[in-house]
Amino acid sequence: MNLKITDPEFTERFEYFAFNEVVNEESCHLDTETRYISVLAVLIGCGGVDAFREMLIKALDDGISPIIVKEIVYQATDYLGYGRMLPFLKCVNEVLTDCGIALPLEGQATTTLENRLEKGIEAQAEIFGEHMREAWKAGQINRWLASNCFGDYYTRNGLSLAQRELITFCFLMAQGGCEPQLIAHSKGNMNMGNDKDFLIKVVLQCLPYIGYPRCLNAIACVNKAAEQRV
Repeated sequence: MNLKITDPEFTERFEYFAFNEVVNEESCHLDTETRYISVLAVLIGCGGVDAFREMLIKALDDGISPIIVKEIVYQATDYLGYGRMLPFLKCVNEVLTDCGIALPLEGQATTTLENRLEKGIEAQAEIFGEHMREAWKAGQINRWLASNCFGDYYTRNGLSLAQRELITFCFLMAQGGCEPQLIAHSKGNMNMGNDKDFLIKVVLQCLPYIGYPRCLNAIACVNKAAEQRV
């Protein structure tokens, strides 16, 4: 269905706002790759599979790597669960196949089942500090966070650690109800060089896709994280 035909007035205003006004606003400008990474991640976070498909096609047309797209979707498993991630993985596979891109893509794993815990702990410590080297001992979920979330996904090639913290921030922001985790990962982003001003730019660029309430909540979390780091 072509919304330009069925809903011309809405489409005119949405496209002007999202693709002109917001994208070109100097105070919240992001480079093209970062903007697409952020938007694709928040669309996964809010469950917007139809809008994700639209933006995925635009992202690929603008040169975003299929590997980057796949890595965003894979990492969503830890922050949304397989149940909410799977429609997006299927969408990506359909779009890539339609574009003539052979699957599977080149593998990006850097860990084994034997060293994933060790490597995950290293990633956690690099992002959040040396105290994380003992955090995995606090309980089963903490161990799984280290081995599965960080050892299986954060250690993969295709995205830097800073980019992985960014997409985690976007997943949490878009879901809502994850404010404690959003504050913690705002700090993780800041530790990786994604400072307060950068994160607010990300929030503003994502506003057309997740709305004002969640963006206002996200900015409040970023501000609180910055205050707690002082």
